[in-house]
Amino acid sequence: MASEWDVRTRLVQTDADSEEGAPLNTPLVMSTTFRAHPEGVGFSAVDMGEESPFFYARWSTPTVRTLERRLADLEGGEDALCFASGMAAITGLLLHLLKPGDHLVLSDVCYAGAAEFARGMLRRYGVEVSPVDTSDLAQVRAALRPNTRLVYIETPCNPILKLTDVQAVASLAHEAGARLVVDATLATPIGLQPLALGADFVIHSLTKYIGGHGDVLGGVVVGRRTELAALRQDSLIHLGAVLSPFPAWLILRSLPTLPQRMAAHEASARAVASFLQNHPRVRHVIYPGLDSHPQAELARRQLRNTSGMIAFQTEDGPAMARRLAERMKVVKYAVSLGKPHSLVFYLPTEDLQRTSFQLPPDLLERYRAWAGDGIFRLSIGLEAPDDLIRDLDQALGP
Repeated sequence: MASEWDVRTRLVQTDADSEEGAPLNTPLVMSTTFRAHPEGVGFSAVDMGEESPFFYARWSTPTVRTLERRLADLEGGEDALCFASGMAAITGLLLHLLKPGDHLVLSDVCYAGAAEFARGMLRRYGVEVSPVDTSDLAQVRAALRPNTRLVYIETPCNPILKLTDVQAVASLAHEAGARLVVDATLATPIGLQPLALGADFVIHSLTKYIGGHGDVLGGVVVGRRTELAALRQDSLIHLGAVLSPFPAWLILRSLPTLPQRMAAHEASARAVASFLQNHPRVRHVIYPGLDSHPQAELARRQLRNTSGMIAFQTEDGPAMARRLAERMKVVKYAVSLGKPHSLVFYLPTEDLQRTSFQLPPDLLERYRAWAGDGIFRLSIGLEAPDDLIRDLDQALGP
């Protein structure tokens, strides 16, 4: 693919569709087994090389491999490796890179599944885990140890939309001999390019904005070709959380519209966030596209698209959650994000602390400074912004 082309062009064009008689859309290949030659491939994946033919679907398939190449190009990486879900991508990468005695520096606020996995299974396997407010470079620097092998950040983080300076943290991690993993699901490759800022690996839940339609699970790790080849032979093949061809094909179908969808998500989110910021029932709004965001300068410098997620607080969160669930007509009360539908969900701080984050007192206070006793996570979809504002206004009430 010609790298000088705009991303909107690259996501529509493919190398294959330049051939006469070639299909314009990527074919869906559902076979689990492929014809082999005795000299072409061995029985074990240990023998698998970059030029090896397709052999067995747990190793790779034509449809999934096409998606991986498209995602690598989109993210500016050498290669990509797809998993059955975003959580599978996270666990597969962490289990591959960390061993007993290693130390992990982890964003104190990140996807709940990642926080629970690191606090539970990784620690049981002998990995030391330090939750850190990665927006504070002094905290990151102080947390690094001689045995730190990995720094894992999520930016913007879910659900309070705090940002981390990727380039600065990458420099700190590399100086300490560690590698940097960035979960950029909320930003998408349209909004943030972590590899260009020094990250070693980028993770996306393909279930969210990249899939974009709320009908498919998937995850991806993007990075250097040699490291992803090792990740394929280790975690993907042996843990078995492979992406099936059909969901890969659905995600490929979604890629050409990603830039346009993200532009629409962002434009509507800016309008809705501005409305909420002036609503008498709303105490506080957090959105990276607003000048009121505590890290607005970093957002302008680092994000090319501020995405479609808004966080906000009201006076009585639980009562307002019931009110919104009962009154909203356009916005749906449901979890997840990145779909055509606008979704809102209330996240009580006490529940997150009890189940997912379990932060020490100092970090819990930092979280409360952003979220208070609870926060609404509002994922803006593709509906008309005026309709979303009208629906929220009548549901919030005077």
